[in-house]
Amino acid sequence: MPNTKQPFKLEAKPNPDSFRTCKIPLGFIVERTEVCAYEKSSQESTDDTDGSHDGFRDNYFDVDYCDSEPTDVGSSRQKLPVFRNVERTENDNGASVTQPAEGNLVVDPLLQLTGAASNKPVNVPTTEASDSTFRDGSDLHEGKYFNSKKDLKRKLSDIAMKGNFEFRTRKSNQSLWVIECIDPNCSWRLRASKIVPESTKFVIRKYVGVHCCSLLNRNANHRQATYVVIGEQVAPQYVGVEKGPGPKGVQTFARTKLGAQISYYKAWRGRKHAHTLIRGSPEQSFHILPSYFHVLEKLNPGTVTRIEVDGESRFKYLFLAFGVAIRGFRYMRKVVGIDGTFLKGQYRGVLLVATAQDGNGQCYPLAWGIVDSENEDAWTWFLTQLKEVIGDTDELALISDRAPSIKKAISIVFEKAHHGACAWHVAQNIKNKFKCADIMGSYWSAVNAYRCEDFAGYMTEISHRYPRVAEYLENEVGFEKWSRCHYPGLRYNITTTNMVESLNSMLVNARDFPYVALLDVIQEKMSKWWNDRRIVAMAITAPLTPSRESEFRPRFAQSNGRHTLQLNPVTYHVKGGELEGVVDIFNKTCTCKEFDIDKLPCVHAIAAAHHAQVSVYSLVSPYYTKEYYVLAYGETIYPVGSQSQWDVPNEVATRVVLPREVKERKRGRPKTSRFPSVGEFRKRKNRCGKCGAYGHYKKKCNSQTGSTEGNQPTDVPI
Repeated sequence: MPNTKQPFKLEAKPNPDSFRTCKIPLGFIVERTEVCAYEKSSQESTDDTDGSHDGFRDNYFDVDYCDSEPTDVGSSRQKLPVFRNVERTENDNGASVTQPAEGNLVVDPLLQLTGAASNKPVNVPTTEASDSTFRDGSDLHEGKYFNSKKDLKRKLSDIAMKGNFEFRTRKSNQSLWVIECIDPNCSWRLRASKIVPESTKFVIRKYVGVHCCSLLNRNANHRQATYVVIGEQVAPQYVGVEKGPGPKGVQTFARTKLGAQISYYKAWRGRKHAHTLIRGSPEQSFHILPSYFHVLEKLNPGTVTRIEVDGESRFKYLFLAFGVAIRGFRYMRKVVGIDGTFLKGQYRGVLLVATAQDGNGQCYPLAWGIVDSENEDAWTWFLTQLKEVIGDTDELALISDRAPSIKKAISIVFEKAHHGACAWHVAQNIKNKFKCADIMGSYWSAVNAYRCEDFAGYMTEISHRYPRVAEYLENEVGFEKWSRCHYPGLRYNITTTNMVESLNSMLVNARDFPYVALLDVIQEKMSKWWNDRRIVAMAITAPLTPSRESEFRPRFAQSNGRHTLQLNPVTYHVKGGELEGVVDIFNKTCTCKEFDIDKLPCVHAIAAAHHAQVSVYSLVSPYYTKEYYVLAYGETIYPVGSQSQWDVPNEVATRVVLPREVKERKRGRPKTSRFPSVGEFRKRKNRCGKCGAYGHYKKKCNSQTGSTEGNQPTDVPI
């Protein structure tokens, strides 16, 4: 039966100029005149979740309402604007016009959707863009499905950032999500809910994609540009790379790709979140570490892994040595450099490295370890694991800096191997203690001297100028630790730990990663090295490795014209040049000591081989030959693959490894660079305040046009 009540009226007489008319879609029809809406409770705000209202129709209505507030009717309800049905027709000129139509009245259906009954002007939804409105530019529509609520939120955040508008949540729970434009007068809104309560998929039930808000409400630095959204958007740029864009790069990405202006701190957090998405969290890294090692051992036979935890199952140490590298060490010179470098991640720690050097002079990583710090207990544990891998023989030489913890640990673990000091670190200590950089030439000549007679001459020169330095080198350090000719074992031409420092530099960016991600980078690097060097080795046509062949050929040319006298079937006296030599081609020795120490024929040995009609390549150590080079890299290091593909026993998967306890960091930017070593030089760029160029200061700038000449960085001591 039709309603016979009188039409709804406002008590306050509105200003006619304040009335506005706009188009709305047809919603729920009310038969006659008076329209009321009750304020909904939180229990009533979840209607339409069953999808019974399947979108707005294409019919439109005019609504008259004013900026004056209507009188409340009762304490819990109010009068709402009345919408008049209109009909669209065309005039004689073909233009579209609307005329009032008799019939029913309607109420804005989205007022029921959001429960937003208020005294404010009504949000009028529109689905057509006009001169004063615009669409959000998305491909959303009613009935579109998403795998999860998270995917839907990610999509909407992306649309909001690109459209430079904000939205706010009106209702959100596990099965419903209702949002609207942040401008209360705008028509843009969306309602989505689960398809069925048991499912995780969401479907858009109602959607109005047209904005009618003012441009003054457009905000590039909006609430949807959270660090999580920024991190998800920028994450692909960190796949397959170690560094990726920094915080300023993330700011540029957000501005150019997403249209969002974000702060440096939000960019930093977004970058950190992207790292977590790609490489996992530090806590997760500890949890999957046993499973990771199990898969690594399974795919790479002979691989040795160890995890040490304390009484509370908190991580303490780890050790990793690939089986391929262990077997390949048989074809390496038995000189191993060991050192450590600090990690920059959340749980810090120190990365320990043991590496040999192949016949081509390249790093050959043997073992890796992560410990809490460089102390005696940590080094003792690491070297104990290393001893099980490479053994302990008189032929083995261990080279390190002069840290007391390393020295003590080597004396405890290795009984037969010889310990040598890094000559570079000794030089830095000399410069720092005695301020005598001008004798470094004599020092390095003494380091590299093959004969003790030559060494004595250089030390005499040092003692005449700086007696305290000579005393320090002889008594405190010991000649046998840093001098090539006095070393009791065989260290060949390896006098420093540069091969270890090279590995540390290689991982300068990866040292910020969680432990498992760091190990992934190490495995990836080693896999690439093994493959690339295998290709090079197979392509070699000379008997020796490329670097040794280039070193050997000049000696071969210098041997021409030497006078050789045979003393017995294996001994020859070679004259000519600055130094004479007596060569034993059977024992592979020469009085110049180059042949003895380097195991590469010297000029005298080459001349003796010519006289004896013996192939000079037969006198070369097999460690320098192509055959050993090929055998060292003959196998492959395989990655662990995706975690979803791992086949791990239950006893391994359930092993508990908790993160170690770390001290609370100080406020401010986290420190990611180490303190320079004693006497260390670093490159520092001096920038001119006048022209902006590098390499000089403002007072010394002679440029009037901002020239950048002479902008090379200078070496300055730290």
